[in-house]
Amino acid sequence: MNLALRLLHLWVKVRVFPENAGVPETLGLDPARPVCYVLRENWWSDRLVLQDAVERAGLPRTDTPLRVSGFALTGGWRLFGRARAQYAAPPLLARLIATLAADVQLVPVTVLWGRAPKQQDSVLRALLAESWQRRNPLGHWLAVLLHGRQTHVHFGQPLSLRTLIEGVDDAALAGKKCARVLRAHFRRQREMAIGPDVSHRHTEVEALLASPEVGAAMAAAATRENLKPAVVRQLARRHALAIASDYSYGVVRAGEILLTWLWTRLFDGVEVRNLDVLTRIAAGQSLVYVPCHRSHIDYLLMSYVIFRNGLTPPYVAAGDNLDLPLIGRLLRRGGAFFLRRSFKGDPLYATVFAEYMHRMLARGFPLEFFIEGGRSRSGRMLPPKAGLLGMTVQSFVRHHERPLVFVPVYLGYEKLPEGASFVDELSGRPKRRESLWSLFSALRVLRRHFGQVYVNFGEPLPLADWLDARHPDWRTVAAESPGETGWQRGAVGEIASELVRRINAAALVNPVNLVGLALLSTPKATADADALARQIGHLQAFLDGEHSAAPADGAACIAAALKLAVVHRIEHPLGALIGANSNEAALLAYFRNNVFHLFALPALVACLVVQHGPLSEKRLLETLTDLLGLMRDSLYLRLDEADLPAALEDVLGKLAARGLIERQADNARAPTANTVAKSDLLWLGEILRPQMERYFLVLMLLRHGGSGNLTRTALLEQSVLLAQRLALLHTGKTPEFADRPLMAALIDHLLDNGILREDAEGRLAFGAALERAAAQAEALLAPDVSAMMRRLV
Repeated sequence: MNLALRLLHLWVKVRVFPENAGVPETLGLDPARPVCYVLRENWWSDRLVLQDAVERAGLPRTDTPLRVSGFALTGGWRLFGRARAQYAAPPLLARLIATLAADVQLVPVTVLWGRAPKQQDSVLRALLAESWQRRNPLGHWLAVLLHGRQTHVHFGQPLSLRTLIEGVDDAALAGKKCARVLRAHFRRQREMAIGPDVSHRHTEVEALLASPEVGAAMAAAATRENLKPAVVRQLARRHALAIASDYSYGVVRAGEILLTWLWTRLFDGVEVRNLDVLTRIAAGQSLVYVPCHRSHIDYLLMSYVIFRNGLTPPYVAAGDNLDLPLIGRLLRRGGAFFLRRSFKGDPLYATVFAEYMHRMLARGFPLEFFIEGGRSRSGRMLPPKAGLLGMTVQSFVRHHERPLVFVPVYLGYEKLPEGASFVDELSGRPKRRESLWSLFSALRVLRRHFGQVYVNFGEPLPLADWLDARHPDWRTVAAESPGETGWQRGAVGEIASELVRRINAAALVNPVNLVGLALLSTPKATADADALARQIGHLQAFLDGEHSAAPADGAACIAAALKLAVVHRIEHPLGALIGANSNEAALLAYFRNNVFHLFALPALVACLVVQHGPLSEKRLLETLTDLLGLMRDSLYLRLDEADLPAALEDVLGKLAARGLIERQADNARAPTANTVAKSDLLWLGEILRPQMERYFLVLMLLRHGGSGNLTRTALLEQSVLLAQRLALLHTGKTPEFADRPLMAALIDHLLDNGILREDAEGRLAFGAALERAAAQAEALLAPDVSAMMRRLV
C-alpha cells in the first residue's frame, strides 16, 4: 500500500473539499467516536486517493474504508448481475449493524476524476470526464490516466449509524435503510459537482407532452383551431424541441477549456466575490440565478464561474434569436433552453414552456434568467420583466417540496465588446440582428483588450421565507385555487423589485466607473489630471470594501482608464488634462450608469448644501425623505426611510472628514467660495444633474400639456424628442440621456408612486403631487439650467 501511495503521488493531484475539512468544526466529526469513510464505488484507485486525502486533510485515518456503489451497494463493477442483489447491504455494513458497540460516524466521500479543469485539456479529456453513467474498468482507468492531475475528493457531513437504524429491529432492513440514505447523500454530492442526472432530450419531451397541463392545452388548441389532435400534438412536440436543452457534461467541460483560453485573451482576469453564498445554500435547494444583463458574454461568464468553482452550471433561458445554426446546438448542449420574445397569441406554446420550466424546477435543476429581459444599452438597471419570474413563482407555489432560492448577481465590466454598437443604437441606428456572419465578425474582438470582469453574488432570497413573511396563507390559498391568482401577480411584482434592488446593492465599482462618474460631471468631459484624481478619492470615500474593486489611489484609476483607451491624456504646459471625446464620453456614460445609484445620496446632499445651504440637519433629513421616494424606485435603491437618518449621518461625516462641508451647531454648510473644497463639492453634486434633468423635463411636459390631455405614449414620444434636442443643443449630453427605456421607466415610476394616474381612456391625470415633485426636482438644478429647460418646453 505504501508503494502504491508513492506511485499515486507521482501522478495524481488531489484537491479536497471542503478545503479546511481537517478542522473539527467543518465536518462536525466527534473525535471520541469511531469514523468509517464511505466510498461510492469500489475502485482500488479511489481507496488510494481517499487514504491520501485523509492524510492531507488531517482527518482520522482509516485503512479499511466501507465501500458503497453509486446505484447498488456492491463490491465492484459487474458486466452481468441482478438488480435486486445490487441493493443488498455490503458485508462490512452488515457486520457494523450486527455488532454495533459504539456509535459509528459514516462519512460519505465522493471521488471525482476530471472535475477540475486544466488549460491544456483536450476534447478526449472532456469526453472522459465524470458523468452519471457508471464506468467499466477500461473507462475508469483511462479517466485515471487522463485526469489524475485533476482529482476532487468531496467529504460529506457525518451520519450517525445508530441514528440511522434507530427503531429498525431487522438487520437486513436496517442495512437497506442505511444504503438508501447513503445513496441519497452521494446523489446530492454528485448533483452539486456535475449536475442532476439528465434524461435523454426526446424522453424528456415525451414526458412533457404527457403532463395533464400540456394535454389540456393541446385539447383547447384543437378545439380553438379546429385541428386534429395528432396535428396539435406534433405542433406541441415541435414547440418542446425548440425550447428544451440537451445538456452534455462533456460539452460543458470542453466549453470551459475554450473559455479559459478566451478569457485570457480578452480580460485581465475574472474577479469573483461572495461565492460562499452558493456553497452555504446549494445542498438540497433549487437555485435560480438572476443576474443583470450587460453583454452576450454574460451567458458564458456565469456558467463558467459557477462550474469553475465546483458547482453545477445553470440551465440558462436564452432568446431564440441566439438559436442559430451550429451555435444554437452548442448552446443547448451547454445548458441553454430557448424562448420566444413574446408568447402572445400562442397559448399552447406558453403552456409548453411553463410546464418545461416547472419540470426543471421540480427536479432541482439550477436555472438562470435575466430579469431585465434584454441587455441594458444605457448601463442602468432596466425595469424587471415578470414573465419568467412569474412562471418560477407559480411553479414553486404548485410544487414546493424542494426549497427554492433566488440568487441575484451583479456582473461588471471595465470595457464591453458591444460598447460601440450600444452607442449606435442609442443614437438611433437600428439594432443588428444576430447571425452567423455577425458572430464571425465579432471574432475581431480577440485582437482587443477589455480589462477586468467582476462577478458578485448578492444576498439570496429564499422564496418560501419571503412568501411566509408577506402572504402567510399562501399554501392554503394555492391548494384551494390552483393556477395564477391576483395575489401571485402582486407578489411577483414585489419580488421582481426586490431582486433588482439586491442586484444593485451588490454592485462593484471599478476604475472605469469612477473615472466616468467624475469626468462626465464636468461641462466638457475634461478635467485637470490632479483634480480628477482628487475627485475620484472623494468618491471612493463613500465606498466600503464590499463595493470597491478599484485601486485606492485616484491616479491609478486614471492610469487604468488610459490603458483601456476609454479616455485620453492631453499634455499642457500648465498641467496634464484627462479628456473624453464624444465617442469616449458615450461609452463612459454606460459605466457611470452601472454604479450611479451608489452615489445618489452623497450627490443629493452635496447638491442641497451647495444650492440651499446652510441647512440644519433636521431640514436636510426632511428634504431627503421627500426626494427619496422620487429617487428610490427609479434607481432601485435598498435605502428605506427608516434607514435614512443613519445613512445621512454617515454621508455628512465623510463629507466633513474630506473637508467638503462644515458642520457647526447641527448645521451643514458649504466651504468658502472660490476654494478647492467648494469646487469639489459642486463637482460631486453635478453627478446628479442628468437624472434630475430627465425628471424635470418630463414633469414640465406634463405641466405644459395639462392634466388629462396626454396619453402615456404621447408623453413618452415628446420626452424622447425633447431630450434628443437638449442633447444636440448643449454639450455634455451623451446619447443615453434620451434613452427610450429610461424615459418609459421614469413615467412608470411616476404612475407607481401616485404622482400620475391613468384614466379609463388612457390619459394621464395629476394634481398637487406633481407640482410638489417638480419643485423638488427644480431645487436640485442650477437656476440657469431650469430656466433653459422651461424655454425649450
